[in-house]
Amino acid sequence: MDSKAKVAFLGLGVMGYPMAGHLARAGYSVTVYNRTASKARQWVKEYGGTCADTPALAVRDCDIVFACVGEDKDLREVVCGPQGALAGMKPGAVFVDHTTDSADVAREMHALFKSHAMAFVDAPVSGGQAGAQKGCLTIMVGGDEEVFESVRGILDAYAVSVTRVGEAGCGQLAKMVNQICIAGVVQGLSEAVAFGKNAGLDVKQVLGVLEKGAAGSWQMQARGATMVDGLFDFGFAVDWMRKDLGIALAEARRNGSSLPMTAMVDQFYADVQQKGGGRWDTSSLVTRLPRKDKH
Repeated sequence: MDSKAKVAFLGLGVMGYPMAGHLARAGYSVTVYNRTASKARQWVKEYGGTCADTPALAVRDCDIVFACVGEDKDLREVVCGPQGALAGMKPGAVFVDHTTDSADVAREMHALFKSHAMAFVDAPVSGGQAGAQKGCLTIMVGGDEEVFESVRGILDAYAVSVTRVGEAGCGQLAKMVNQICIAGVVQGLSEAVAFGKNAGLDVKQVLGVLEKGAAGSWQMQARGATMVDGLFDFGFAVDWMRKDLGIALAEARRNGSSLPMTAMVDQFYADVQQKGGGRWDTSSLVTRLPRKDKH
């Protein structure tokens, strides 16, 4: 994609704000929209570009429109509302949805945009707030291959891996696989941290050893020490994880999968919410477990 391409970014949350910033730094002409307009103005002050009062105005004359909003209903609103993106996009433009939402809404949007001579790909991301800030996200894309090829270059502005995993909706299904994996890893790490504390170990030292072996994981490297310290202000929140796991569990009911561990961890996250930890990051799962504090 030519760096002179005009693009819009809809949704400037903890992920969208830095992602849009990487596009601006890569030389693209970026117009942003955010439901809270002051955040869009702050983005422009930091990165340049322009902001618009509605999605329809933001996407006018754009070649590619990116969105990173909350869930299915938010995507439908930003696309199909009276001042939504669909009302302002030009024929031939591509809509890239970075929201983690359902495969059903991705297929719905793919058909809708196609009927208006436009294109849509679902492109959820993995890597969290830190990955968005550093520009090292993993992106899994569902949609038509030729459309994917037309946008994959621009996605390199904030990704280390961009892969088409199938037709419309498959990006979202792949993201569900990602969240299922994370749920199990974080629960196992939580139990390990609590066990190590109760056993009287220097848990940070132990994790430093283990992360180089078979038990090592991104979660252990990035969150192990902060879990030991009881710090849970590092991006992806429990509330959003429960939303994602709910999507995965609903899809599992449709396709006949059994997700007992995922269902259990989802309820453990509900316990964290009830403790007032809905905005804590997902490593706060450890707070459910009894721990001694000798070390």
